[in-house]
Order: sequence, then structure tokens, then C-alpha cells
Amino acid sequence: MGSSKYAPPRRSVLHNASCLIACGFLFAAGAALAVSLGLALLPIINPDTNFDNFITWNKVTQGLDPGYDPAEPTFYDDPNVSYSIGQPMEDWDEKRKKWLLHHPSFAAGVGDRVLLVTGSQATTCSNPVGDHLLLRFFKNKVDYCRLHGYDIFYNNLALHPKVTGAWAKLPTLRAAMLAHPEAEWMWWVDSDAIVTDMDFKIPLERYKDHNLVVYGLWHEIYDKHSWTSINSGVFLIRNCQWSMNLIEAWVIMGPQTPYYERWARKQYSLLKDKQISNSDDQSGLIYLLITQKERWANKTYVENDYYLHGYWLATVDDLDSTTKRYMEIDKEVDMLRRRHAEKVNQFYGTMREQHVKDKGYWKDYLRRPFTTHFTGCQPCNGQYSSAYTWEACWSGMQRALNFANNQVLRRFGYMHPDLLNSSFVSPVPFDFPVAE
Repeated sequence: MGSSKYAPPRRSVLHNASCLIACGFLFAAGAALAVSLGLALLPIINPDTNFDNFITWNKVTQGLDPGYDPAEPTFYDDPNVSYSIGQPMEDWDEKRKKWLLHHPSFAAGVGDRVLLVTGSQATTCSNPVGDHLLLRFFKNKVDYCRLHGYDIFYNNLALHPKVTGAWAKLPTLRAAMLAHPEAEWMWWVDSDAIVTDMDFKIPLERYKDHNLVVYGLWHEIYDKHSWTSINSGVFLIRNCQWSMNLIEAWVIMGPQTPYYERWARKQYSLLKDKQISNSDDQSGLIYLLITQKERWANKTYVENDYYLHGYWLATVDDLDSTTKRYMEIDKEVDMLRRRHAEKVNQFYGTMREQHVKDKGYWKDYLRRPFTTHFTGCQPCNGQYSSAYTWEACWSGMQRALNFANNQVLRRFGYMHPDLLNSSFVSPVPFDFPVAE
């Protein structure tokens, strides 16, 4: 029997096409994997790679990934790293950078990420309406954070047993920085302060070369040495080593130190208009800015272009007029009257901000106050400054809370027609305020 050469069976055109398609998918998958690995390894090969530039794709396609925490060790695995004040942090910038490298979804857009930090006392309020007021003040902050995509942390405990009162913010901020390495900024807001412009977005780009942002006036700090030159009730502080150092330098003037009374005398000697006999946190910060100017001033931004901190007596009486000014803008601009989902509120807020600037309201302080701080009213214990009455505090808080809440409720189809009536709302007519 003669031998014959093996002839493979002939493949159909359809078979060849399906092979090409399958191979194409395999190639595309391999290429995508290679690109992903390359992007993941890039910051390790070049540690100076900018987070925002190389991982922007991940934020868009995948978003933040809280379900991923690799086994590679970070500062969390170091038993010598402490959350507490009095134990200085070293190399925090490098520690935080390493954590972000291991969590690329959080590294994307890190420069714009803000954690609002606030808090109150651990016990119930002695003022009968105090707990209700604190709840409303907290709701206001939650509303703003929801609208702008910020996280929020509320602490009602003294994280250091002797660092109490207004000083308690510093241990809280120190712990929050470690707990949230994905946040670039800590935004401290006192419990008795609220946001009264829910559209306004903090201009973080303005502060790119600074680590601390406070409301005040430079000349009041350095020329007048005034106790009210800044306010420590609302401020921004960057999550970085500089800020860790500032907190340690600042908190040594607090009530836990055996030199507490000596610090009070030093502050009182420097700040001629100081009205508190004890060493307080606001005086402590001003003291550092004056006596250690070379160390702290260059990285401190003193904001006075908008009410990062708005003193309530300067703002609440004008809220009705402010409402009318904004309604006039809404009447002129059809898009601002359009009903829309709360999730896209930033689009309309940005549009409204531009019209506010065009009207000159920004420059002339005719715009909404960004925050309103009820300094001296103390809603929890019901005590108040002798400069005004509790009735003035109460009505001011109602007006400001309802003014801010109207900006939220409008997305839900309702609003308070009377700023002094917190329990009553009415439906918002279609095409409001033209259809009033």
C-alpha cells in the first residue's frame, strides 16, 4: 500500500473570520492589561509623577475603590505612628504619598478632596433647645457636603482628656489627617457655624502654595496685634507635615500644659484687645503668626475676599435683601429657573456664581455669606455675650438656618416663605420666581 502525504482539512472563510475576531479580542485585552500595569508601575519607577495626571482615567472609569486595601505595609502598620498630639509625626508627606501609591483610585483628584471636620461636647446640652439647634447646624453641614462631594467627620469626644473646649479641635484634626490620607484639606467648622451659600465652592486652586487658610486681615495681625485679626472657628488646613508641625506648636499653649497660665499672660501682653483671660486657641494661632513669622506666615493665606468666616451680626439682618438680589438674577436667567436633579446642582451653582460676579455682588459683599458663625451665642448651653440678647441669637440662628435650607429645599420643590418660621414650608411654583 503506497504512502500518501497528510493534507489538512480546508478552513472555511467563516472559520477564519471567527479566529481573527477571537485573536483581536485577546490582543485588545492584553494591550489593556499592559497599559494598566504600566500606569500602576509608573509612580514607582518615577516617584515624582503627579497623581492627578497619571490616574485621572481611574477616577472616571472606576471611581474610588473603598473595597481595595493591598497587603503592602504602610504607616498604618508602624506601631510607632500615633494618632495623638504630643507625639510628633515625622515624614508624614512621604508616608501619605506611599499610601496613595498603593491606593491609586484615591490618588486621582487628591488635590481637590476635602474632609469637613466638626464636633461638639459629649454630654447633652443644658439649653432646652440646644440639642435641636446642634442637630440643625450639623444637618446644614451634611447638606453642603452632599452637594459638593465632601466627606464629613463629626466628633463629640475629647480625644485628649485635658485638651478641652475650643482646643479640642486640634487633637481631632491630627487624628483626622491620619484617618483620611486621601483628603488633601481638612476644613474645620465650629459647631455653631453654618454654611449660608450652598452653591459656593471653595477656591482651592487659590491656595495651592499655602497650607493654612484663615479669614482675617494681615494688617490687623502685624500692625495692630489684634485678637480679632483672624478667627479660628472656620479654617482650612492642608493634610501635610507642615500642618502636623503647626498643630504641635499650637497645642502646647492648651489647657493640658503646666504652663497654661504663663501662655495666657504672654498672649494678653501681645494682643492688647484680648478679652479672654485664659490661653485660647485663637490667641495662640495669632501669637505663632506674630512671634514665629518666618516659620508660619509664608504658608498661611489670610482670606478676606469672601466670608470664609462670616460674623453673624454682620450678615443675618441682610438675608432677606440678599434673597431678593438672587431672585432678580433668577428672573433674568431662564436656565437658573429650570428644575433639576440635586446631583447636578453644581452645574447651576457655577452658572449662578458667574452672574453674581457680573452683577458686582462679589466685590461689594452683596453676595450670600459663605458661612455664618454665631460667635458668642453658644447654642448648646444657652449662654451669650453681654453685647447682645438670647432673643437676637435665637432669631439670627433661625433666619440663617432657614436661608441656607431654602437653597437645599428648592431642589425638592419646597421652601420656607418666612425665615423666622422653621416649621412651615410651601411648594415652589413652576418657573419660580417669575411665577410668584
